[in-house]
Amino acid sequence: MAGPGEFELIREYFTSRFQPDAETASAAVGPEFEQGVELGIGDDCALLIPPAGKRLATSVDTLVADVHFPAHADPYRIASRALRVNLSDLAAMNADPLWFTLALTLPQSDPNWLEPFARGLAETARRFGITLVGGDTTKGPLSITIQVTGACEKPLRRDGASAGDTVFVSNKLGAAAAALPIVLGQVTGSEQQQQWADAAYYFPEPQFAVARAIGQYASAALDISDGLLGDIAHICSASGLGAELQLETLPQAELVAEINGGDALETALTGGDDYQLCFTVPEKHLSALAALQLPITAIGRMTADKGVRCLLNGEPWQARGNGYRHF
Repeated sequence: MAGPGEFELIREYFTSRFQPDAETASAAVGPEFEQGVELGIGDDCALLIPPAGKRLATSVDTLVADVHFPAHADPYRIASRALRVNLSDLAAMNADPLWFTLALTLPQSDPNWLEPFARGLAETARRFGITLVGGDTTKGPLSITIQVTGACEKPLRRDGASAGDTVFVSNKLGAAAAALPIVLGQVTGSEQQQQWADAAYYFPEPQFAVARAIGQYASAALDISDGLLGDIAHICSASGLGAELQLETLPQAELVAEINGGDALETALTGGDDYQLCFTVPEKHLSALAALQLPITAIGRMTADKGVRCLLNGEPWQARGNGYRHF
């Protein structure tokens, strides 16, 4: 039996979940999703009302099957990962989530795939207070393109760092990269390792709470998607500076050393898919930042000399790679 056509697919799996009418009021979605949406799914365009006095931040990412996620993976998990990694860009900019659009390319219209995908998308959207306002579906190799929009008062950009600023990262690094061989079935981990890998890879946590807390102190920020070593180079380039990292201070996620052994430091530094924040803070704000007792670690400083220099216990250290490369 053929699956639903394009418009039936949109109506059954997306419109009903993200644009409830008054009669089907929404235990699943909630009235907060209606905020700022004059017209959502179902017309040629969405009509959206920006929050007064705030700037809009927007970002778009494409995830391709067997490049950014395993094609055979649970659709619920695919949806969660797809939206969460996009939301991480809003967190990095210190923007509160508002709306997103979805362009979904599918090899076939399969209800057994679409139902858990739509459910995962809706539950993740509800968790982070963002609503689907439009999109597109077409036939082809599986890919997911999501554009997110948020509102911010004080955006955290990449180009504001100064020489002498301290470099911080949030939480711990290396989890998703260490998890990937287990997720792909290349390594058979213990039950604990499998659960840890599943959470690290499919359910990364956008760092909104940290971003809001550091907003008045940070001079520059980004999210770590392609590996710390490669991503901090973007702050360096945008700010016209370099950086010196003290690798013995690098916070490594639990089980990274257990899974990756002697490669744990390399994994934490270059592995990617962490979706933690890397940010810089001027010296004058360090005491106030410390008083907040955030889950952050100082790992180095920005320098007037260009390039990224790594030291391990005071000695120069060279990574084998610089992080994930798309081409």
